[in-house]
Amino acid sequence: MTTDLDLPAGVTPTPLALLLLGRGSDPDSERGVDCPGALPDASDPDLVERARAARATLGERAFVLGHHYQREEVIRFADVTGDSFKLAQRAAARPDAEYVVFCGVHFMAESADILTSDAQQVVLPDLAAGCSMADMATFDQVEDAWEVLEDAGVADATVPVTYMNSSAAIKGFTGRHRGTVCTSSNARRALDWAFGDRGAAKVLFLPDQHLGRNTAVLELGMSLDDCVVFDPHKPGGGVSADALRAARMILWRGHCSVHGRFRREAVDDVRARIPGVRVIVHPECRHEVVTAADLVGSTEYIIRTVDAAPPGSAFAVGTELNLVQRLATRHPDKTVAFLEKTVCYCSTMNRIDLPHLVRSLESLAAGQVVNRITVDPETAGHARTALDQMLALP
Repeated sequence: MTTDLDLPAGVTPTPLALLLLGRGSDPDSERGVDCPGALPDASDPDLVERARAARATLGERAFVLGHHYQREEVIRFADVTGDSFKLAQRAAARPDAEYVVFCGVHFMAESADILTSDAQQVVLPDLAAGCSMADMATFDQVEDAWEVLEDAGVADATVPVTYMNSSAAIKGFTGRHRGTVCTSSNARRALDWAFGDRGAAKVLFLPDQHLGRNTAVLELGMSLDDCVVFDPHKPGGGVSADALRAARMILWRGHCSVHGRFRREAVDDVRARIPGVRVIVHPECRHEVVTAADLVGSTEYIIRTVDAAPPGSAFAVGTELNLVQRLATRHPDKTVAFLEKTVCYCSTMNRIDLPHLVRSLESLAAGQVVNRITVDPETAGHARTALDQMLALP
């Protein structure tokens, strides 16, 4: 077995290493996709059986949600999989479920608590499962930023739009200022609404600068000069009052720790390595990556595109590695390669593992609610206003 991986003599590359080259376990196979990126099953068989037993005991009383970026050992116990907003919606559509076990991160569980009834209890298996992007915009920071906009005389002409990947407090701020929430799939509709129906001269886009910039420039036809980046760690956001007055998009200095790792060089490299490959990336990626890609879209869009492609298709996917592995395993008749050559798991999402899930399910089965996520009524009310506005987008 030979490979051009730079490994010490006598070391056999793992399936994950082969995934990074866009190959399967047999590098001489025509398509090279036996099961690219497959990792050994780390689940303790006893834990698997305990999870099954607890799940069976709970029955319809519990509804388990699994985000696309979760580990396979967790996804196998999910009643439904999806992106953050789809999962929150599905939870709200199951009022008979006493417990909603959200295998995702903190802001997702908050959204589920906002959208579900008071009779339902939302549980996050590990409270340490946060989101670095959501943490990049705190309520106090955004309140201070709004004061800067007021001092510059532009607050009245500005509508806040916050990405779903934000805390309940930021969604509440957005609702109080008559803004809206958006997802990666409806960001353009949210901006069209802000600039059109709301008559905004400017949008304060929170907290992901890349999604805001990519949507404004590539879908609304703005120029990069129409965008400024507000850095909450600098006086005045590091932006002059004149620059704020001239800008149309005021982008918060935040990003996804996963999607922000992809580089333009990786796109050029994978095109050279995999003939006929199509590069498909998430719009949270950097602008230079998105403009170099063939296809750009939300997690759900990426899944639909790969699923619908004919046998023999080749994709290099720029998103979280758990999902890329799952797509590769599901489509052995296609080449599904990870865009980068370095591992790119979502470290906080991966905190939800089988031991934490088992603890949550067994505790609920025993009548004990652990790690419940609640949003205070005032914040929840304002956040619900912003979420309802998103649901009303054409």
